[in-house]
Amino acid sequence: MAVKYKKQVLQYSTDGGSTWQNVEPQQYRKGDVLEYGSVECENVMKYLTFKVTSAGTFTFRGNNSFANSVQYSLNSGSTWTTLAPNTATPSIAANSTIMWRASLTPQLIGTDMGIGTFSSTAKFEAEGNAYSLLYGDNFADVRDLTGKNYALAALFSGCTGITSAERLAIPAFKLSNGCYSYMFSECSNLTTPPILHANQLADGCYDSMFSFCTNLTVAPTLSATTLSDNCYSFMFYGCTSLISAPQLPATELAESCYYHMFASCTSMATAPTLSATTLQPSCYNRMFYGASALSSVTCLATNISANQCTNNWLYGVSSSGTFYKASSMSNWGSGVSGIPTNWTIRNA
Repeated sequence: MAVKYKKQVLQYSTDGGSTWQNVEPQQYRKGDVLEYGSVECENVMKYLTFKVTSAGTFTFRGNNSFANSVQYSLNSGSTWTTLAPNTATPSIAANSTIMWRASLTPQLIGTDMGIGTFSSTAKFEAEGNAYSLLYGDNFADVRDLTGKNYALAALFSGCTGITSAERLAIPAFKLSNGCYSYMFSECSNLTTPPILHANQLADGCYDSMFSFCTNLTVAPTLSATTLSDNCYSFMFYGCTSLISAPQLPATELAESCYYHMFASCTSMATAPTLSATTLQPSCYNRMFYGASALSSVTCLATNISANQCTNNWLYGVSSSGTFYKASSMSNWGSGVSGIPTNWTIRNA
């Protein structure tokens, strides 16, 4: 008997997948599923693939001795070629694809983290499952990155050739420390991010993931309600084209969880609603530092006694704006570490 989830409902099939029925009584698995037959599900099943939009070459600088085993395919996986160290692929024509696989071990050695970093002279869109670099041919069912600290850290860092990661699959629900840190940092031509499925975060998992992606216009949905230390720190730092922030549903915070998260996001006018009532050390520290267009903040905190929890969090924001606070909160200070001077104060 085969089973799957459709629209969060567990289904079963007794005829090899021709027909499906809901399990009775119905069983749900909220947030942990991919729609059967969807484009997203299709990409989870596919090797990491670069869809070339402007011709050029690709290189991969590995961070450890195992990185020499990276392979690529130019014929949809029929044959594979090992990419020699410090060597570029042949020039890949526009409207062509190149697929990637390996079984690499992420490491943290000095300033090098993860498995390595791509660079290119081509322009391309990333799609397929990035875990084919970690698990070889056995990537499709991976939903837990436990034991893979810094798994895909800095994978595309500084790669100006990547323009979209909208169809890139990184489907784990349980993350590892630093697993996506700096993954797209300084990808200045990236406009659309991948979907982020995780609901079990880890320390620094998204640290600086999109920092200085100056053409990023939309942010991924962040659905996790349980946070970890530094989980979102610097995540969108310097994303000067980001207009709106994702919702932040967590009501229980962690140390430095949002540290510098939207710092220097100069196009963002409205902050996400901050629903947590009790703050943690440095949780909002410099969160909106230098977000010069920001003119609306809703913060429902009633306990802001934690060390540096709002330190310089609204430094350099708009000179006028509106601050919405909890009606019972009366001890906000004034200035860059409290409510900005000259802003209107209202109860939320």
